[in-house]
Formats: sequence, structure tokens, C-alpha cells
Amino acid sequence: MDRVDPEAVDHVADLARIDIDDDEREAFAAQFAEVLEQFETLEEVPEVDADPDLVNVLRADEVREGLSQAEALANASESEEGRFRGPKVS
Repeated sequence: MDRVDPEAVDHVADLARIDIDDDEREAFAAQFAEVLEQFETLEEVPEVDADPDLVNVLRADEVREGLSQAEALANASESEEGRFRGPKVS
């Protein structure tokens, strides 16, 4: 890849609101060129034409015995008329 234009580095530095000196400008230009090279490498990855077939990996539902109302409320700090009672929100 060709070198990154120093004016482009200055533009990015202005957008980021950072001050850079000439040495940093050269270093950033080289790093930007390496990053852009990696993007070019990604463009060489072939596209996938078809979506893979989806397979249900979930288990079937099973009916099981649940808690009784009394068991469910046994550890509640407060309950009222057979329901959990929580703090007022408004």
C-alpha cells in the first residue's frame, strides 16, 4: 500500500483534537498504512453465498411440579393477599 498522506494524518489529528509533531505524524502515517493494508487483506476473504441451515438446539419443554403459593412466598420479606409485595415506585 502507498504511504498515507501526511495531510490525512493531520486531518485525523484535528478530528481527535490532539496535537502531533512531525515525528508522530510520520509514525501515524506508517501505522495508518498498516491498518489499511489489513483491510485490503479482509477484502480477499471470499463471501458466503448461502446462509447456513438453522437447527433447533433447544431441548423440548417438560412439564414438572412447581412451587406451591406458600412455598413461593416462604422467603419473601413481605407478601399481601397471597402475592409478593414490593416497594412503591412512584
